[in-house]
Amino acid sequence: MADTNDNSKTALITELNGLLADHFALYTKSKNFHWHIKGPRFRDLHLLFDEQAIEIRDQIDGIGERVRKIGGETLTSIGSITKHTNIKDQDSASLDPDAMVRELRDDNKKMVDRLKGMKPLAEDAGDNATDGLIDDWTDMAEERVWFLSSILGEEPTAA
Repeated sequence: MADTNDNSKTALITELNGLLADHFALYTKSKNFHWHIKGPRFRDLHLLFDEQAIEIRDQIDGIGERVRKIGGETLTSIGSITKHTNIKDQDSASLDPDAMVRELRDDNKKMVDRLKGMKPLAEDAGDNATDGLIDDWTDMAEERVWFLSSILGEEPTAA
């Protein structure tokens, strides 16, 4: 008979590594936009992109350590980040400000979706600590979506 808790833990570790990859990728994209923003809203967006990048960066270690605490192995390279992320690269240094905001909003929505999909995995694995962290990480990602949606004059949509 298969150990379903072990299977649940393995699925949770896989998704935590995906979340870790998303954070690395979104951090890099946020810094790209921070460095390359131009135009009349430069200062406000430059600062916002940096604030969001720092928030994302500061979650990376906690996610990786959570993987290790529950017995998994974390991502090991840029290649493993690329393999596991849902965030698409953006190599342009000349997007207009609204396109940058829209792309970061959409990427943060993807992160919210991933986080919400992880809740049942944590519950199935009986991992209360990860379950609680997912709530915190979801709240932070939803706040980023809200800020970025508001810049575009939109209401954030429920994920």
